[in-house]
Amino acid sequence: MSTSILVNNYKEFALTHDPYEKARMKGPTQWILKHLFHKSNKYYIISWLSLVAFSAIIYSISMTIVGETIQAFIDGDDDLVYLSLRVLVFGASVPIIDLCANILRETLAQRMERDTRDEFYVSLLGKSLSFHDQQKIGDLMARSTWDVRQLNFLISPALTLIFEALLNSITPIVLILIKYPHQFLITPILFAIVFAFSLKNYASKLSPVTTKSQVEFGNLNAILNESLSGIEVIKGMAQEKNARVKYQKKATVLLKLGIKEGEIQARYIPILFVALTITLGLTHGMFLYREGLVSIGDIIGYVGLLMILRFPTFISIWSFRIVQRAYAGARRLLEIMNASSEIREDLEPITKKIIGHIKFENVSFKYPGTNSDVLQNLSFEIHPGQTVAIVGTTGSGKTTLTKLISRLYDVSNGKILIDDLNVQKFSFESLRNQISYIEQDLFLFSNSISDNIAFGQMGSKEQIIKAAKDAQAYDFIMELPKQFDSEIGERGVQLSGG
Repeated sequence: MSTSILVNNYKEFALTHDPYEKARMKGPTQWILKHLFHKSNKYYIISWLSLVAFSAIIYSISMTIVGETIQAFIDGDDDLVYLSLRVLVFGASVPIIDLCANILRETLAQRMERDTRDEFYVSLLGKSLSFHDQQKIGDLMARSTWDVRQLNFLISPALTLIFEALLNSITPIVLILIKYPHQFLITPILFAIVFAFSLKNYASKLSPVTTKSQVEFGNLNAILNESLSGIEVIKGMAQEKNARVKYQKKATVLLKLGIKEGEIQARYIPILFVALTITLGLTHGMFLYREGLVSIGDIIGYVGLLMILRFPTFISIWSFRIVQRAYAGARRLLEIMNASSEIREDLEPITKKIIGHIKFENVSFKYPGTNSDVLQNLSFEIHPGQTVAIVGTTGSGKTTLTKLISRLYDVSNGKILIDDLNVQKFSFESLRNQISYIEQDLFLFSNSISDNIAFGQMGSKEQIIKAAKDAQAYDFIMELPKQFDSEIGERGVQLSGG
């Protein structure tokens, strides 16, 4: 899919076609559904749910056939072989159907994770520098890994199990209504009422705990990232103990939230009630048998259907936990993706070659979330070809000033002109492609030296060598085992500081 620098005035980078943009603004449910039914995904989900429904119906019917087969054996029926073969066919078909359904389910789940991960990553690329300044890298990493992963689990296995549980709650009751005396409906209907209310109560109590748990996991990840990024400072200042205590406190908070989740699960009443339901159903069946209203085969088939209710009960205790985690993760992802950018491109941006006449007119700037100006009423002019040195104390705004020219930040007041044109009129691509910028805190990517030198450009080998010689790094590079193809490690850790 092709990309461009700006689809609308809210992103610095976006896909040319974003099918999920409107759904993101409508909340987690609409966003998840949009992913599930996007393009060919809809065929997967329809086929998958159809197979799950078919499997649940066949499984319930097989319980009644078992009862009929046993009754035929008691009665000495000649059709016993035929009935036994029916049990075999129905019993064998269920796992085969489930296998096909599981393949479709897993394919859909992996697609969901891939698409949401890519969508979140593109969204991060589209945020302004001022937005990233206010974020914790570790928390963003937790969202892009753990929270996205929860959406995979939402499909496989949570939604499958919930759909199966729903069918396995309804189908037995329907079959009881069709095949057996209506008196048999009393016990399963009572169970269904208790189950529905208990499940609603369980989900409402679990939701805030799972949401807070994922927030704390992000905070824990942020501390880990900070500690590893600053490991040289921590070890140099002998602060390992303090770093451990800080991390341990957050880990303990996460531990307590996990225990609280366990306590909520332990109080889940339907687990106890399903055993009472089966017992009451069997007792009720025996009374009806004494009165001559049902046969032994009816009782066996009826109890078999009641035992199917164990599946939705036991599955719901942790499948709804996965759903709560997935929705909490979706909300955290949408919180970032829906956040507006402070820097917006003009609706009709200009693309033109820059000559280099720069003019600041009463420029003031303050960082987002702060009250004090870093720059205040700053005015000066730089002519094309002129070399200008900006000197000042630490924190006086030298670096900020240069970032305002390329619109990594926007002025709070005043304006910046380039070739007598307001810098905010330029397209991001046109402006930034014509400005060379070297940070005081250099960042090197974990790939080869030649890739780092040519980063953002389609440089030839000769141009890369020339750039290395101009930087007086050529001799050093040629002494390395793989020369320009040498891997330099994350942030250049395999190179010297110089």
